[in-house]
Amino acid sequence: MIRSNLEILPRGVQVALALGLVALLAFPFTSTDYYTEMLTRMMIMAIFAMSLDLLQGVTGLVSLGHAAYFGLAGYALAFLTPPGEPVSLWWTLPLAVLASGLAALVIGFFVVRTRGIYFIMVTMAFAQMVFFLFFDNKALGGSDGLYINFRPNASLFGWVPFELDSKRTLYYFTLAAMLGVYVFLRRLLWSPFGRALAGIRVNEHRMRAMGFHTFGYKLAAFTLAGSLAGLAGYLWGTQTGYINPELMGFQMSAHTIMMVVLGGMGNIAGAIVGAFAFEYLLHVFKDLPQVGNVNLGKHWQLWMGLFIVLLITFAPRGVLGLVERLGNAGKRKPATPDDRKEEVA
Repeated sequence: MIRSNLEILPRGVQVALALGLVALLAFPFTSTDYYTEMLTRMMIMAIFAMSLDLLQGVTGLVSLGHAAYFGLAGYALAFLTPPGEPVSLWWTLPLAVLASGLAALVIGFFVVRTRGIYFIMVTMAFAQMVFFLFFDNKALGGSDGLYINFRPNASLFGWVPFELDSKRTLYYFTLAAMLGVYVFLRRLLWSPFGRALAGIRVNEHRMRAMGFHTFGYKLAAFTLAGSLAGLAGYLWGTQTGYINPELMGFQMSAHTIMMVVLGGMGNIAGAIVGAFAFEYLLHVFKDLPQVGNVNLGKHWQLWMGLFIVLLITFAPRGVLGLVERLGNAGKRKPATPDDRKEEVA
């Protein structure tokens, strides 16, 4: 049986994630609206990173066009929201996610037939086609994008369970969505479908020889990843009230890849940690002071690149891998002469 590195998280990592969840639950009561909004954005990017990790870390498919599905859901929300009143959350959210999923299904039908560098380039080519479709078309908003004047309305037959206009409510709604996606993906990867995806990543030829229809499995993973990216894009449009073609571009996809690598590729929890770490470092590097005639914050891409290179050099499994390694190092005991005799025996 093929075992996935997603099955069991080390005890130290579990404790760290549990403490992080407690901190997220308490955060809005201890911080300002500005930081609450910033953390909401981090959680949205965490959902986006988890969707890419399903492809890249679990199935072994590196996509440079994943941002297309993120942006499509945001545009779907913008088109569905009338200019003078809010639209219902309960039908626009599934419709936007469905739109992203259908786009991923159509594009995936062609791209998953390719492998390696060809797969990477074809995903980028399709994403650039979608990008320029919106960028060059004034009817779709053009390069200026579209504004979303109202956040979706959560009312059900006159009853309003919550209001997304409240920053704190939107924060907890996003937190619930992030936890839901995490639990869903963890459960999915325990299933036979998840085991098959892990097998495809390890050795697709062997999986085909065993009778698995790998094309169908990869297409299903590609479609599901696109749908989850659409969920993140919908939440992004809901929070910011603005959507533009840059959210579909290559740079957005590259940033998400860096999040997955930063946290620990092939680990859904690592995608969450990587998204939070990347967004936090983004603010840190952009706020660097000016030294002499050099504005350090202006060159934040350079510092981010150096940081990721150093991290991958000394911790190839990302932040969570580093935490796991440090935890294991603390548990190791120096070998005694009796231990050496047992090893020899």
